[in-house]
Amino acid sequence: MTASTSPAAGPLSTPAPDQAPGRAPSPLAHRAFVKMNGLGNEILVLDLRADPAPVRPEEARALARPGVLPFDQAMVLYPPRQAGTAAFVEILNNDGSLSAACGNGTRCIAAYEAERTGADHMVFESAAGLLDCTRRADGTVAVDMGAPRFAAADIPLSRALDDTSAVLLEGFEALGPASLVSMGNPHAVFFVSDETAARLDALGPQLEHHPLFPERANISFARFLGPGHIRLDVWERGAGRTRACGTAACATAVSAIRTGRAAGRALTVTLPGGDLSIDWRAADGHVVMTGPVEHEFSGALTPAMLGEAG
Repeated sequence: MTASTSPAAGPLSTPAPDQAPGRAPSPLAHRAFVKMNGLGNEILVLDLRADPAPVRPEEARALARPGVLPFDQAMVLYPPRQAGTAAFVEILNNDGSLSAACGNGTRCIAAYEAERTGADHMVFESAAGLLDCTRRADGTVAVDMGAPRFAAADIPLSRALDDTSAVLLEGFEALGPASLVSMGNPHAVFFVSDETAARLDALGPQLEHHPLFPERANISFARFLGPGHIRLDVWERGAGRTRACGTAACATAVSAIRTGRAAGRALTVTLPGGDLSIDWRAADGHVVMTGPVEHEFSGALTPAMLGEAG
C-alpha cells in the first residue's frame, strides 16, 4: 500500500450546508486519512487509535461532498476494547448515519492493517461482532462475516413474521417475494429479471424506506448468470446505488441457498465493480467473503474538508 496524495482531495472553501455557526474547530482537522475501494465501493479509512475523537454526522456528510472525499462508507478505527483485536471499527454511511457492518470496508481496513503491521491475520471489533480477516497470498482478503440471522426481531422488521425467506412487500407485490436477512445490517433480496433490475434507481429509495424496515434496509436485485453465479445490483441503505456491497453479496448468496435456488454453498457474486466469492460454511454456519481491495491515495484532513470556513 503506497501512500500518495491525490490532487482530487483538495479542500473546498465553502462550509457544509448544516455547519453550525461558531462551532468549535473539529478535532479531526489535520488527521491522516486513506482512501481505498473494494470493487469500486468507495471507502474512507480514518485511523484514530492513537488519539480518539468522535466523527460527527455533519463531518461525515461534509467529507462525502463531491470534490472533497466522496465515499460510500467511512471506516473509523478506535482503540480495541477486547484483548487480541486490532481495533474497534465504527462505520458511517455517507449520509452520516451509522452502519453495523460493511464487508468491502472490512476488507479495506484488513488490507490497511496488514500493510501497516505485516500481519496477514487480524480481528476487528464492530457493532455486529468480531470480524476475522485474512490477507491471502494473491492479495485478496477473506472476511468471516459471521452467521446470517433470519428472525424478524434480528433483521429487524416492524412486525413478527414466521418465515422471512419469501415475503411480499405491501405495495410492491409485482416484484415477487423478497428474502429478508441480517448480515449485521438489514437486507431485502429480490430475484428479478434484467428489466426489473434496470429500475433499481427508482425502486431502491422506496424499498429502503418501506414501513416493514424500521431501520431501513439494503435492497438487492439479483439474477442468475449460471449455476453458482449471480449478478447483483444494490441500493445501499444510507449511500444509494453502489458499485459493490459485501454484506449484500453475502445476504444474496445466503438467500439463494436458503430458498433452494443454488445447489452448492459456494457462489460467485458479480457486482458492477467486480466479483466476490461467498462461501456459506456448513460446519459453523458462518459466511466467508473473499475479494480484492485497492489503495487510491492518502492525505490529511483540512478544516475546509470538514465543512469549516477558512
